[in-house]
Amino acid sequence: MSAMDATEETDDTEETGGFADLGLRDELLSALGRLGYEEPTPIQRETIPLLLTGKDLVGQAATGTGKTAAFALPLLQRMPDRSGSPRPYALVLVPTRELAVQVSEATYKYGRDLSAKVVPIYGGQPIGRQLHALRDGVDIVVATPGRAIDHITRGTLSLESVEVVVLDEADEMLDMGFAEDIEAILDQTPGTRQTVLFSATLPPRIDAIAAKHLREPLRIQVGVSKGNQRTLTANPNIRQSAYVVHRAHKAAALGRILDVETPTAALVFCRTRDEVDQLTETMNGRGYRAEALHGGMSQEQRDRVMGRLRSGTAELLMATDVAARGLDVDTLTHVVNYDVPSAPEAYVHRIGRVGRAGREGVAITLAEPRELRMLDNIQRLTKRDIPIQKIPTVADLRARQIELTSESIRESLAADDLDEFDAVLEPLLEDFDLEEIALAAVRLVHLASGAGEEEGEIPDASVRPDRDKGRPRDRGDRGDRFERGGRERFDRSERPERFDRSERPERPGLPAGTAKLFVGLGRRDGVRPSDLVWTIANVTGLSGKQIGPIWIADGHSTVGVPERQADEVIEALRATKVKGRRVNVRRFVDER
Repeated sequence: MSAMDATEETDDTEETGGFADLGLRDELLSALGRLGYEEPTPIQRETIPLLLTGKDLVGQAATGTGKTAAFALPLLQRMPDRSGSPRPYALVLVPTRELAVQVSEATYKYGRDLSAKVVPIYGGQPIGRQLHALRDGVDIVVATPGRAIDHITRGTLSLESVEVVVLDEADEMLDMGFAEDIEAILDQTPGTRQTVLFSATLPPRIDAIAAKHLREPLRIQVGVSKGNQRTLTANPNIRQSAYVVHRAHKAAALGRILDVETPTAALVFCRTRDEVDQLTETMNGRGYRAEALHGGMSQEQRDRVMGRLRSGTAELLMATDVAARGLDVDTLTHVVNYDVPSAPEAYVHRIGRVGRAGREGVAITLAEPRELRMLDNIQRLTKRDIPIQKIPTVADLRARQIELTSESIRESLAADDLDEFDAVLEPLLEDFDLEEIALAAVRLVHLASGAGEEEGEIPDASVRPDRDKGRPRDRGDRGDRFERGGRERFDRSERPERFDRSERPERPGLPAGTAKLFVGLGRRDGVRPSDLVWTIANVTGLSGKQIGPIWIADGHSTVGVPERQADEVIEALRATKVKGRRVNVRRFVDER
């Protein structure tokens, strides 16, 4: 029998039972109860009983379907009782540092009542700490391949007693060039081990590893159709939508969409590091608390960024695909594709960061007209419609801002300390009626939220300018855009640079009620908009949306703050440090 002949395929429609039906020990069921787990996901329901028998297995399921618990619970169930300093019983290999931490933390939580010793080892962390943990004894090691090889070479990680090896996100590890490391690591483990491989996709390279290193494995495929037709499954809990926009207007469109969506935390995928940095600066200038994450950052920088996102200090994370691999943040509500992914698998992986554990999530894609073919391909392979929406208008934005103001006031009305403000209200009632006072208070709340700023309309690329003005573009009717042979021929009227100059979006001016401050540090000093936002917010209590717009020049920066608090901000900044330096802060005077 070949390595992949024994196959079990499942779909998501079977009746589910509780975790107790899977034969898990009481300590694990107790931990799952504390964590709020009620029903196993399809991959857990199908995988756990098989892994408990010791069989080798290849599991295929999309990101966010519960693969970690699917292999961690059987590992803990079968973990031998050992006294003293245990030697590694199980090894879990993962592609990234972030995933190593996440898998280790989850496994520790599941096995806390069993006193399981779980250690993550990965690059970018002081190796001394890892050496100490390995010397003290460990049951389960969660490692990136490179750091595992490092410890094996040093003689600090012995795999002689390993009974189970798990390859998690195997396709990602191969894409990142870890194939030789994986082979070398597996060669160091006993031939009698149980080997478990999980992957979101099953390219031929995965089959080759399974044929060489797994013994007649069963294959569990959740959400994958039978037969040869390739099908991807997108989480039904995710609300998907797309907006067609020209590249020149994408940053403005992203800001407008996020203003209307008001995410708790959003992950924005970009193609390049430069795009990540530029978009982070743009969104900080718009008043969002945005952070960048890409491969050019040190581990210390990455850890700091992830800490801010998890704590709620940051609300937007701009990231490349490589940097975001394995990223799992419970607070994420939105995922944004700033460009349409070229591979449908990448689209499914990206949006799988939200909609987990039964929660609802939102996936938004900004598509240029030339990317509509790729969007069609994603819809065909996922068998899910991705509706094309109109970019919110200025009227839509204002209506949403009014709605948010109303919500804020309703929350304030539910507070217990309203009586404290009688001293403000009573003198005002002598000169104004109650409705006038209420409207003035509403106006203050509305403006304090950053609403009321002048905005321009963003051209909708799903509507043809001039000759077809006002008629939605049918994505299936593109005959006038293609020449014989399939070569795409764009109408010049579609290009943003051909629009009438009067229609071009201008650089936004300073909103009414905003003071412009001069800060004596600029690009040469390594200052980013986020540095100014964090500092001002921390020393004054202003929210991120109250700060901006921000411009960074070579030798100085300017930042907008509410006029009524400008002097307070100046005084606070003069008493603190930005990027570790005292700075010259004053009101900006335009000397042109």
